[in-house]
Amino acid sequence: MQRRDFIGLISGAATWPLAALAQQQFRVVGVLGSTPSSEQRRNDAFIKRLGELGWNNGQTVAVEFRWSEGRAERVAEIAEEFVRLKVDVIVAAGAGPVSAVRRVTKVIPIVFPIATDPVGTGLVATLGRPGGSTTGLSYMGTDLAAKRLELLRAIVAGVSRIAIMANRGAAGAMLEMHKTLTTSSTLGIEAVALEIETGDQIAPAIAMLKTRADALYVCADPLINSNRISIVTSALNARLPTVFGERENIDAGGLLSYGPNVSDMYRRAAEMVDKILRGAKPADIPIEQPTKFEFVLNLKTAKALGLDVPFNVQQLADEVIE
Repeated sequence: MQRRDFIGLISGAATWPLAALAQQQFRVVGVLGSTPSSEQRRNDAFIKRLGELGWNNGQTVAVEFRWSEGRAERVAEIAEEFVRLKVDVIVAAGAGPVSAVRRVTKVIPIVFPIATDPVGTGLVATLGRPGGSTTGLSYMGTDLAAKRLELLRAIVAGVSRIAIMANRGAAGAMLEMHKTLTTSSTLGIEAVALEIETGDQIAPAIAMLKTRADALYVCADPLINSNRISIVTSALNARLPTVFGERENIDAGGLLSYGPNVSDMYRRAAEMVDKILRGAKPADIPIEQPTKFEFVLNLKTAKALGLDVPFNVQQLADEVIE
């Protein structure tokens, strides 16, 4: 039995018939995610694009998903597992998880579908020539704060104070927080930083904002993604409109999101994985920027908060949840 066949048998994620596995020699891609429920849409897009490129999961490639649940120690464990399995490529989103993987391996290629500021967080040398073993797509998290705040002001009349939540341990999220603090000041909005480190800090932190802020701006990272229900529920209980960068948070009950279409970015990450599996080096694959952006609005949440969203703002939305 070839090494790839053996990996397919022992990994635990694959459920293909043993007879079929015995006849195939797989390339193996390890995907490090937060939680299955929070990332289903983007992972489906990734798998679909790989298939379109000739890498059919279970036939020519074995895609091994592992879930960190937003815990940094679990990220390190998964990285070590992927190294033991000798996967061909590791896919991980965000500066924190990518950095954790790089501490474990300098050899296995890494592709990040999203990272807030790949150069600013030290993931790559330059956008045009990443260098090293890592490449991927920039999330542009620090560049979109002004647009999100403008949409918030168009929906929440008279907003003058906001809280900005970010995971203290996530380099990209902290960069976005600092950018948003600066942008808020420019727009005449008072802003306060709300730093967290664990999921159990979220509900108490938001509860304290009930009379101290008009809205909550949330900076994305795996910890946030794993706790989006807690964030949205706590914010609703505190009567706080929420602003996000990723649309999954609006499906969960957040008020509005504006940012790159993450599913599209995962599709494009699959194209980078395809290039690497066919012999390209990550160092030579330029960092790409988002090309599709989306504004998603939850009118059901707006109604629960007593907000009357102007019709012209509703028309701006790419998707309205009612």
